[in-house]
Amino acid sequence: MISFLVGVIEEKNENELILDVNSVGYSLQVSSTTLSSLPLAGETVKVYTYMAVREDGVSLFGFSTKEEREVFYKLISVSGVGPKMAITILSGINLSDLILAIIQEDSKLLSRIKGLGKKTAERICLELKDKLDVATPSQSQTFAMDYNEDAVQMATDTLISLGINKNEAYMLARANAQNNATAEEIISKALRGYKG
Repeated sequence: MISFLVGVIEEKNENELILDVNSVGYSLQVSSTTLSSLPLAGETVKVYTYMAVREDGVSLFGFSTKEEREVFYKLISVSGVGPKMAITILSGINLSDLILAIIQEDSKLLSRIKGLGKKTAERICLELKDKLDVATPSQSQTFAMDYNEDAVQMATDTLISLGINKNEAYMLARANAQNNATAEEIISKALRGYKG
C-alpha cells in the first residue's frame, strides 16, 4: 500500500488534489480541510495516503496530517461509512470538533453534515466514542455554539506559538470561546486554566 507521496501540486480542485510525483500525476480525493491547508500549485508537499481497491477501480485518498488519516481509518471501520463518505464527513466539520462530537455522542451535530444521515451519525458515535484518543480540556466539556471562528483560529495560532500542541491548542481555544469572545479573551482564559 502507498503510505505517503511527496510531489509538486499540479492542481487543486474541489475535493481533489493532483500531485506530480516524478512526472506521474496522481489524483487524490481529499477533504476541504486538507485542501485549504496545502500551499499553492507548484509547491512540493508530503501527503499521507490511503488506497482503496475495489472491483470497479483503485482510488487514492490524501491527508495533510497523520491525525486526519487516523480519524479517516476509524470512520471507514463503521459499517455504512465508505471512504467517500469519510472524506465528506472530514470536509463538513473541523477535525477537533468531529472528535469531540463523537466522544460526547453529539449525533445531532454530525447529522448537520451534508449527506450524513441521522442513523449513520448515531452509529459513528456509538462505535467510535471509546476508540478516539484525544486530549480534551475535560471529557464533560460542552462547547458553546455561538463563537467567533476567526477569534478561535487566532487564539489557536497564538497558543501553538507558545508551545502547545495543535489539537490541544484548538480544544483550549474552543472551550473558552463562549459568547463570541475575542481572541485576546480566549487566550487569557485558556492560559489561566492551562495545566500543561
